[in-house]
Formats: sequence, C-alpha cells, structure tokens
Amino acid sequence: MGYRVVVAGATGNVGREMLNILAEREFPLDELAVLASARSQGDEIDFGETGRKYKIQNIEHFDPKGWDMALFAIGSEATAIYAPKFAAAGCTVIDNSSLYRMDPDVPLIVPEVNPEAIDGYKKRNIIANPNCSTAQMVVALKPLHDAAKIKRVVVSTYQSVSGAGKQGMDELFEQSRNIFVGQAVEPRKFTKQIAFNVIPHIDSFLDDGFTKEEWKMVVETKKILDPKIKVVATCVRVPVFVGHSEAINIEFEDEISAKQAQAILREAPGVMLIDKREDGGYVTPIESVGEYATFISRVREDPTVDSGLVLWCVSDNLRKGAALNAVQIAELLGRRHLQKAA
Repeated sequence: MGYRVVVAGATGNVGREMLNILAEREFPLDELAVLASARSQGDEIDFGETGRKYKIQNIEHFDPKGWDMALFAIGSEATAIYAPKFAAAGCTVIDNSSLYRMDPDVPLIVPEVNPEAIDGYKKRNIIANPNCSTAQMVVALKPLHDAAKIKRVVVSTYQSVSGAGKQGMDELFEQSRNIFVGQAVEPRKFTKQIAFNVIPHIDSFLDDGFTKEEWKMVVETKKILDPKIKVVATCVRVPVFVGHSEAINIEFEDEISAKQAQAILREAPGVMLIDKREDGGYVTPIESVGEYATFISRVREDPTVDSGLVLWCVSDNLRKGAALNAVQIAELLGRRHLQKAA
C-alpha cells in the first residue's frame, strides 16, 4: 500500500518540481491530488515524465480528511490559512514556506542532517522545509561538524533568480533580451537590474543591517545543526536561472586537514565531492541543475585561523533547496511514522 499525497501550489516552480521528483523517485502513491488557486482550477498538469496528467483542484474547496500528507509550496500567507486546516484533519503538512521554520513545536528537517527531529512532528502535525540556501549548506557542514566540531561559519551566497519564483526568472530573461536589442531595462521583481549584474540584497532589511535571508541562514543552521555554531551570512542574487552557490569559511574546535575533509565529504550522504585542482575541476551552478546532490569543490585549508577550511558548495535550489528536500521528508515520515503494510 502507498500513501494519499497532496501537492499544493502545483503550478509554481517548486510545486512542479515536487511532482517531477515524486515521479522520479517512484514515491509509493495510492492517490495524488494537485492543488492551486481558483484561477488554475481544471487545468491539467504533467506528473513528471510518466505520461500521466492530473487535473488541478481549487485548494479553497479541497477536503484534506483522509489524506496522509501534503507538500505545500504556496507561500506563507496561504500556508497560514490552509496548513492548520490540513493538519487538524489528520493530513501532515510538509511546508516549504518560512512560516513555521522557527516554531519550537515544528521540526525543521534536512533528512541527511537531523532525521531524528521529525519525531516531534505530532505536536502540530506540521514539518518545515528549510530555506534553500540553508539546506545545501547544512548538508555540507554536518559530516564536518561530526568530525571536528564547527565553531563558526562565514558564508557568502550566489543565489539564482529562480529563488524569487517565476517572476524572477522572467525578469532575468526579459532584461537580457532587452539589453541585446537596445531596449530599456526596468527592474520590477528585483530592486536593481539583475541581468549582467549582482544584487547584495535578498528579502527585506532588518534593523541591524542584515537581510531576512541572511537571518534565516543563521537561525535555521542553529536549529537544524547546533545552536552553539556562530554563523554570519551575506546573501547575493546573481544572474543565474537555477542553482545556488556558496563560498563557505568554516572554523573548527579540533584540527582537520583539507585531505581529511575531502575523505569525509566523499562518503557523506547527499554530497558529491568533485574537487580536482585543475581547470574545470569544480562544479558550477549550471551543472547542478536537475541533480539531487549537493556538490562540494575547492576544499582547502584557511591559513587565517588555527583550524579552518574553505569550500565551494553548489546545488539545484529548486531540488535540494526545496522540492527534493520536501519529498525526502515525506519518505522519512513514511519510514518512521506512517508505515503501511505492503
């Protein structure tokens, strides 16, 4: 037997990717419902490359009673309305928005990092998916933290426009085209021109000068990995369609060499180490697109601290940063708590 699964927000970038990944991983489905807003009701959507199509239902009128789990990719405002309704009906919500991430009664899960935390999901019947940039970073940090205990992390991100949704991708495409044909470039989704530019600003500014995206990386890493780790982040939007990159400086309590770190990362779950010290011996965001792994390259020792490493981390933000992690949480939930007889 399989599970009765809902994908809410199925018409967006992340929702479509959730459907693709459920199909690719042959998630055990007895029934699937795809939901979106009223304007998409009745449209059909592909279930990966299976050839099957599903009609989109209006989330406003959907009855979640009797469904096992719902993968939400509908943003915080809609999640605030529908997640409690689904959870109260007995349908476990796996939420991709930021709404519940720091709720002490809601587990924040990256399955390769803190799978045991899912055991607390029954308090609210909601599980949170972390921020895209946090998810890939903690996959890289976890095995190193286990080996040598991380004290401090300094991270600079290079985040693709798909992190801002379809509007962000459309804006990069339109601005690039306009520049080539000599037309005006007007920013709408972003605060400044994104084509052929970088913008050191993601999400809203806080009183201390950091942005909310930077704050998320700090508090989510502490919740997922270890509250004692000190983290500081600078988050930058770059003119890349899909794939987030991060330059990460790590300071450890115990000594660890680059060679030791490479050996650890080579065996770490969810990690693909590609680290040749030669031209092209590293992974760039375009190569991560469509892949499950978090790719690590450029592992080297940091001579400015007693025990430090520097590394380059790349992942498909629509996959590990969102949809893949959500499906992995669903798989974990099924294994640990919702097992059904075959």
